[in-house]
Amino acid sequence: MGVLLLCASHSTGHTQERFFTRAGTVAFDAEGAMDDVEEIKAINRQALCVLDLGSGQMEWAVLMKGFQFKNALMQEHFNENYVESSLYPKAHFKGKVLNLPERKALEKGGEWPVTVKGVMALHGVSKEVVAKGLLRSRAQGQQIGLESDIELALADYGIRIPSVVGSKVAEVVAIAIQGDLDPFKK
Repeated sequence: MGVLLLCASHSTGHTQERFFTRAGTVAFDAEGAMDDVEEIKAINRQALCVLDLGSGQMEWAVLMKGFQFKNALMQEHFNENYVESSLYPKAHFKGKVLNLPERKALEKGGEWPVTVKGVMALHGVSKEVVAKGLLRSRAQGQQIGLESDIELALADYGIRIPSVVGSKVAEVVAIAIQGDLDPFKK
């Protein structure tokens, strides 16, 4: 997970450039058409994120075994049969905020729609993604909030769903990402 600390720092004045969290949340909903028996949802509250406000560079990493399900058997199947956590222990996104607000606006506080473009690595497959999101600046620019809702097609990442459960598991998974980032301290 130390790979997230590779974002470059561009210092301008006294304002913090790099922001970090180890407590971001990544939640997903994979309920298919026949989801009336069990919900197929999980959440991971230990996502790492670094955002460099000088360059717009952003990285997220999440350990796959950190996803928590209501049903322990479902969690076991997720890790062993679908995402194969022992072979592919984490998902990683590395990209850039394309329309980062200006520094003065961030220092005043507020929220802005943003677009992020980068590469998502999951299950041994890397694929370019573009996502819309929301960036919030609080406490005179000393806390940055990020959120986004994206959809990922399981087939794009080589994740196969057995036909016996195919109608219960969505082919495209809805993912909600959220993080409150604080200034990175060395």
